[in-house]
Amino acid sequence: MCRICEFADGTYHVDIIVDIFLATIGKDIFSHHRGGYMIAKINKSLVNSLKPSDRDIKVRDTELSGFELKITPAGKLVYRVDYRINGQRRCVTVGKPGITPDQARSMAAQTLQAIAAGEDPAETVAQAKHALSITDLAERYLAEHAVAKKKPRSTHEDTRLIKMVINPEIGKRKIADISRADMAKLHHKYLATPYQANRILALLRKMMNLAETWGLRPMNTNPCTHIEKFKEQKRHRFLSDEELSRLATALKEAEDSGEEPVQALSAIRLLIFTGARLNEILTAKWQYVKRARGVLELPDSKTGFKQIPISEPAMEILDGITVVEGNDYIIPGRKHGGHYIGIQDVWERIREKAEIKDVRLHDLRHTFASTGASSGIGLPIIGGLLGHMSQATTQRYAHLQDDPLHRASKIIGKRISKAMGIESKRQQRRSN
Repeated sequence: MCRICEFADGTYHVDIIVDIFLATIGKDIFSHHRGGYMIAKINKSLVNSLKPSDRDIKVRDTELSGFELKITPAGKLVYRVDYRINGQRRCVTVGKPGITPDQARSMAAQTLQAIAAGEDPAETVAQAKHALSITDLAERYLAEHAVAKKKPRSTHEDTRLIKMVINPEIGKRKIADISRADMAKLHHKYLATPYQANRILALLRKMMNLAETWGLRPMNTNPCTHIEKFKEQKRHRFLSDEELSRLATALKEAEDSGEEPVQALSAIRLLIFTGARLNEILTAKWQYVKRARGVLELPDSKTGFKQIPISEPAMEILDGITVVEGNDYIIPGRKHGGHYIGIQDVWERIREKAEIKDVRLHDLRHTFASTGASSGIGLPIIGGLLGHMSQATTQRYAHLQDDPLHRASKIIGKRISKAMGIESKRQQRRSN
């Protein structure tokens, strides 16, 4: 039984003989419930007068029915609302540690109003406690969306971002608790790497859209909306004729000396002469080579089914590759039946020898396209060779083409000059 007494210093203590308490305070402020309750108005004066005991001290408010205060033996103050709903007794904590009695009373009143309207705060708290986290959402995203609907390379990149960024940053947070401010803060944290920051934002936007579809967040609450992407500086590096010559020399020297794996050197040469993406070459199989039609026919790629025309130099490279028994890949790897991996390390050494340290393997694709554009090949044809789905992607090479009007002006000028027997000063210098 819990017994409470008021001493001369104005404080209340538990486990004193209840008769003394009743005689001192009066029966009208004490009600003997389960565990024992003190009945009083919960205010600052009362809180200041109470001292912790070896058991919980419980106070039930005299003015707001259901409003309670509990003081633990450790001195922690907990404000609660005790209520009944559907015939069941429930109790829910209101406010956070450190709030004043008046603030707790106001929150308790709001909670009681919600209960009167049919809500069950304790059930809401229980649901929030067991709500799924961002880590849970990420696991479901990968299993039910990425693996099922995206390319393996894209799934690999999503997995990397989730493991390296999203889970460490917000993985423990509840899905429903993530706000736009949280997303903006995370996006801005990676300002120094705008490309990665934008990929993180795009991934989270998709994950949150799916969270709404799966009923894990209210509809139209995606916290990634209205967050602007950072401006990305697109690289358009391509090799000059002189640089291509140095690269050819570095490849030949590496092949003759045996310093680098011949598979990697063949892959680099195929990238140069096809304009294909790195993964398209590394994962290509011999059965994709259609020699009669002169194409490398990929059943799947970044843009789906794709045919890569094979020029004579490219076909000669293919003819020079030794077919490995039991391995279907054109660029075989060290492991039985697998394709080559580790080409980046080889490329770093080759480009250093060729004195083109800033050139990426993907820039060989740009070089293929820029060579075509500067040779007068139309952008639609270049887009077809590269497998671009959008004309806007190919448009980046437009500046390398001669302006049609400028080219027409030169042709007309030459014809008129020839008819008039006029030789330009440039022609005279060339003649001399």
